Amino acid sequence: KAQEGTLEFLLINHPLDCPMCDKGGECPLQDQALAHGSNTSRFIDQKRRYDKPVAVSEQILLDRERCVLCARCTRFSDQISGDPFIELFERGALEQVAIYEDEPYESYFSGNVIQICPVGALTSTSYRFKARPFDVVTTPSVCDHCSAGCTLTVQSRRGEIQRQLARTNMAVNEAWNCDKGRFGFTHLTAPNRVTEPKLREGDDLVTATWTQVLRTSVAAISAAKDAGPGRIAVLTGSRLADEDAYAASKYARTVLGTDDVDHRTRFAPSTERDELVAVLGRDTASYAEVEAAPIIVVAGLDAEEEVPILHLRLRKAWRNRTARIVVVGPDLGTLDELAWRHLPTAVGGEAAVLRALSGDGVLNGPGSEVAAALGEVESPVVLVGERAGAGSITAATLLTDAVGGSLAYVPRRAGARGAMQAGLTAGTLPGGRRLDDADDRAAVEAVWATELPEEPGRDLHAILTDAAAGRIDVLHLIGVDLARDAASVELARAALTKVKTVIVQDLAWNDTVREFADVVLPVSGRQERAGTATNWEGRAQRFSRAIDGPDLVQDDWEILLQLAAILGQDLGFNDLEALRAEVDRLGVRDEPHAMPAAAADAKLKDGEAAGEGFDVVARPLLLDNGTMLTGATDLLATAREPVVVVASSDAADLDVSDGDRVELTGGGGALTLPVRVTTNLQPGTVVVPTNAADQPAGVLADRDGNLRVTLTKVAAEQPTGEHSQEVA
Repeated sequence: KAQEGTLEFLLINHPLDCPMCDKGGECPLQDQALAHGSNTSRFIDQKRRYDKPVAVSEQILLDRERCVLCARCTRFSDQISGDPFIELFERGALEQVAIYEDEPYESYFSGNVIQICPVGALTSTSYRFKARPFDVVTTPSVCDHCSAGCTLTVQSRRGEIQRQLARTNMAVNEAWNCDKGRFGFTHLTAPNRVTEPKLREGDDLVTATWTQVLRTSVAAISAAKDAGPGRIAVLTGSRLADEDAYAASKYARTVLGTDDVDHRTRFAPSTERDELVAVLGRDTASYAEVEAAPIIVVAGLDAEEEVPILHLRLRKAWRNRTARIVVVGPDLGTLDELAWRHLPTAVGGEAAVLRALSGDGVLNGPGSEVAAALGEVESPVVLVGERAGAGSITAATLLTDAVGGSLAYVPRRAGARGAMQAGLTAGTLPGGRRLDDADDRAAVEAVWATELPEEPGRDLHAILTDAAAGRIDVLHLIGVDLARDAASVELARAALTKVKTVIVQDLAWNDTVREFADVVLPVSGRQERAGTATNWEGRAQRFSRAIDGPDLVQDDWEILLQLAAILGQDLGFNDLEALRAEVDRLGVRDEPHAMPAAAADAKLKDGEAAGEGFDVVARPLLLDNGTMLTGATDLLATAREPVVVVASSDAADLDVSDGDRVELTGGGGALTLPVRVTTNLQPGTVVVPTNAADQPAGVLADRDGNLRVTLTKVAAEQPTGEHSQEVA
């Protein structure tokens, strides 16, 4: 009787529009009304009416007539994501969900309120009136936008993806995902999708058959091999599934006979190779450990922009367990609200502070307080991101060993951990092995049935440098846009111009494909194939094919298999199951390699800039100009404005304030961006977006990837018209 009475009250003002409501077929209120509601209504007055829909944001629409004031959306925004811009307004019968007039609902996690809304009051602009739950095919998958490893549900209808939802996985993403993972699938059907093989004829790329592009690629590779060693290199980026990464690693070593491979687009320090190999064999921190940790040290990582679900765990630990979060680095970033202490460093100075926290160095002020606190608690966690300076992983290991904590290396891209495990870095082999270790080399040779070189090959910087000097004939690029993503755009473009043949396997017509590719091989997207993805924890998760791709695309590993066959080599597998079986047979190293010795001369940096100009932190934004966001118009409309972040003391010296525009000049390139002034940044340092402005941050770097710029205030444009004339 109580249920029936509650339902009757809920339905008094609720519209009877189930046939046209997007929630129809998966609506808890509909289910409850069917099970416990009356088949007639005693309410004879006019139902409440509101204008609808109301745009809460560019991708969320609100139908206030359907809202039952459950407060799920407001609680999520306040308690989970920390974006309390959506609230309950008014009282009594007038109470309704709304947003502040001067504060739009801006959140990287806003799509979750659509999924948890029980009545269809909140709907998606991209899914509205497109399908019903009983019309779609549901497929489990794993997000391919960052290293978080969020599990998804992909729903498709007639071979087209209609929406992606968060799939409950309490060990990883709980019941949430970010908007990029939820709405970022339109690149699969965007006009710039590569759907056919292409060959360059003059200045144009023309359609070719698979036979033509494969034989052209093989001819170029054969000529380069005949010219001598070191004439071929493979660069993969970090979007590949684990199986693709393994196939690329084996293909490069056994078919091409080269160790010149790299999956990174930044110019990494020379010590990082040995650090990454050592990380693979160690127990790493997990989401659960982050959530339970009393102190969390974060170095070189802005989780909200780079691995958003990890940011939710950090916020949960801070809110529910009063975890103390310590940020080590030049900039607080989006952790300014959560951070307990900020230990500022110069750009690249994180390792010295981490070592000092372990007792190997001198600390003052907040640093001493943090070191003392770390010694008093159990199981702290240290998270090291890609932007942390040379030696930071080793220093973090010393710290966790000293305080009994756990360490995690957190790369940004979805396939980075899988690429590390596959040995897609020069001098490394699958399973946390090293090429210069005789036992490691023998273990891999036994499975691959071939001899491997003893000397490590070249990393990305060395490959591009030699390519620009004419010492490389073939660059095989798999899922990487060097012309935009490389740490030095100048060096990347010089290399791509000089190389005789550029072979590109990719999803989209990016700058590298349009301007430099000689052979273009179309590949499948994550939702168009099956595979495995490993997240930053080292957790491997299988995903299934949700839809068919365009007719002529192939999986990356399938393309490598065919190239190897034409070159007269057998990779040893013909399907995914055989490939996975070989990976399992090879396994991982019994004992992890030790971390490299920490640099004896590492010292705390005082953060003072050397000479004129500013050091640059190139920080990625979650929503940027990446090709995997092509076509996501509503999503991109919610992107944060690209700005240059300037310390307040430097802003005063430059005579700039919030909103002023400045030109950044360095490395032969220039960017013009609006200013945002902050007190949470080391003086002498500026923060610029990696790939959210008209040009990537790499245009400001010299050929060694060094980022140092000068800032010049741009004069405001004078208004035109009669009111702009000077009065005599």
